[in-house]
Amino acid sequence: MKILDVIKSRRSVREYLSRQVSDKVLFRILEATRWAPSAHNAQPWRFVMIQNAALKRKLAEAMARRWNKDMSKDNVPPEKREELVKTSIERFTRAPTVIIACLTMEDMNKYPDKKRQKIEYIMAVQSLAAAIENMLLAAHAEGLSSCWFCAPLFCQDTVRKILNIPSYVEPQALITIGYSINKPNPPPRKPLEKIVHQDYWR
Repeated sequence: MKILDVIKSRRSVREYLSRQVSDKVLFRILEATRWAPSAHNAQPWRFVMIQNAALKRKLAEAMARRWNKDMSKDNVPPEKREELVKTSIERFTRAPTVIIACLTMEDMNKYPDKKRQKIEYIMAVQSLAAAIENMLLAAHAEGLSSCWFCAPLFCQDTVRKILNIPSYVEPQALITIGYSINKPNPPPRKPLEKIVHQDYWR
């Protein structure tokens, strides 16, 4: 596929066939992932690939319990919380492959002042985001579907504990990958004239 066709035809898919994805295909996707650009070429990304059904369920249920507590604080009605929690668990456990995208600052620059260190952290987040985009596009080019979820940001300690991730590594995102049950329609996109300012902001 031409790159523009890959970009424009990719969709976020949340429901998959039970068919498993071969390790050969997954590692081709991860190979494309690691070639993303990164600040200082520090490559501040680490990935945990999960295919074990019991581990996926353990992680999904633990994350859901944490989310349920947060929703309770937000005064979400119990019946609505129950529905959302059930959907979340099913979504993550039914995906053939789940990848936890993590961030590490170990090879990023270190600064004595908070302002520059905060900027360095943002640069690392942007780098990881570029790697995740490579992952999504590579999966689509392989005939697979995927979806990028930011749920781990709200329960990093829970994800760390379940997956034995060290304290200096931050779980940032959860990506589901598999063969799609259906193909969603493309979401609307704002026209270029609404998002692009030439020379000056107009």
